[in-house]
Amino acid sequence: MKIIVFSDTHNLTSAAEDIIKRNLSADLFVFLGDGENDLNSVKTQYYDKSFVAVSGNCDYYSRLPEVGEFSAMGKKIVFTHGHRYNVRYSLDALYYLAKERKADIMLFGHTHTRYHQIYDNIHFVNPGSAAIPRDSDPPSYALLTINDEDISVKHIDLI
Repeated sequence: MKIIVFSDTHNLTSAAEDIIKRNLSADLFVFLGDGENDLNSVKTQYYDKSFVAVSGNCDYYSRLPEVGEFSAMGKKIVFTHGHRYNVRYSLDALYYLAKERKADIMLFGHTHTRYHQIYDNIHFVNPGSAAIPRDSDPPSYALLTINDEDISVKHIDLI
């Protein structure tokens, strides 16, 4: 299964659209917040694609949930923007959320920096920002590939 994860488009709808265009064969698109209007605009163009999303701290008046979850190929995936879990300072609260929800993969945004680590058999993944990265890397998104035996995570430059 091919899952595209992106976050923090911050009114750069063209970044969201570029991600979708590059990955038309993806099974699912996961948006981690801060650009809900961008997502809504893209979804109208790609109505045949599957999307799940959560709200971010800049998605004012959003009706999206703060935490979402789904299963893919027998793996449980939990996702959130991350601001409510203080991810800029520590992943401790996120770790406890992942353990509580029995997650195999924990997706988060907010920091605008790419991240992937496996801790206690849980993949913690931040796709970076699709618009305004805070590290020295270019804007990015993440590709999760899940099959019966493996979880693969790859960060992809959006340039």
